[in-house]
Amino acid sequence: MLAAVLHEIGQDKLEVLDDVEAVGFGPGRVRIRVRATGLCHSDLSAMAGVLPQPAPFVPGHEGAGEILEVGEGVAHLKPGDRVVVCWLPACGVCPACKRGQTQLCLAGFMNAGTPNFKRPSGDVFGFAGTGTFAEEVVVDAGCAVPIPDDVPFDIAALIGCGVTTGLGAALNTADVEAGSSVAVIGCGGVGISAIQGARLKGAAEIVAVDPVASRREAALKFGATKAISPDELPDAKQQVTGGEGFDYVFEVVGRSATARTAYENTRRGGTLVVVGAGALDDYLQLSMFELFFDEKRILPSMYGGGDVLRSYERTIALWRAGRVDLESLITHRVPLADINEALDQMRQGTALRTCIEI
Repeated sequence: MLAAVLHEIGQDKLEVLDDVEAVGFGPGRVRIRVRATGLCHSDLSAMAGVLPQPAPFVPGHEGAGEILEVGEGVAHLKPGDRVVVCWLPACGVCPACKRGQTQLCLAGFMNAGTPNFKRPSGDVFGFAGTGTFAEEVVVDAGCAVPIPDDVPFDIAALIGCGVTTGLGAALNTADVEAGSSVAVIGCGGVGISAIQGARLKGAAEIVAVDPVASRREAALKFGATKAISPDELPDAKQQVTGGEGFDYVFEVVGRSATARTAYENTRRGGTLVVVGAGALDDYLQLSMFELFFDEKRILPSMYGGGDVLRSYERTIALWRAGRVDLESLITHRVPLADINEALDQMRQGTALRTCIEI
């Protein structure tokens, strides 16, 4: 089957090969025919070595498709079922799950160290234990979440990561207060979803911050009240908040420099929400005095900061009701054979989300 493979960490191109086989099928596992997958910035981060991932590997973790085969003991799925791939499934029995913090379950991360694929030359891993830049993938049954028939595969794929992460940051982690002021730094697919979440919660002012003009224009269509480049943020802070700072600032880049900027633009007593996934050795520096004196809340948001399955259901309900726009998030479409074109689109900032059709 076809799959896009990164041979070594640090390479900037994927090789689409036809000699890859999905492996690991057995009890408690399912085989999925991938129909659509989104390119998330986390895929690029893993390719660059920012996020830890053994190589060679097949990137992709934001996917949807249909069940081809179910293993022994899998009762809730059958061949033909439409599913979204969940890269962070909850085991239901660990301390985090028992506390209701299923997004902190580590079971999914354990899958990342087991090869999902093989080639004649040897084992190949799947990013985040999945690897959706392939025609088929074998995963634990908990990674395959059924979706209704009226949800297209491309929309379902976005729900599998970016939309859930961005919406959840605003709805779950921050619980944005109606009438508040919000700034979102980084307006790709996840940032745009955070903007939509802040709008749903009734934020009065939503300032989108991004260096790419096309993304700023898009942010206004999705609910931002103002869209600016990073060097315009001091003026916007003065105009919108009288210089006090925003009630909520979402950092959706994953870098200490932008997190520091976000902190400085959060008002005293306000909330900084860290959504971007950054590097292990990229440290955010804060003084003990400012932490005490400013009393700003710093809230990391992992995968939307809430129960993933409930978040999927909520997003589908909001999409059906026309309360969130998911179709317009997909600005580009490419076949798997042209995956490197999608990588270029993300690096250049020209795409909110590119859908890879498989």
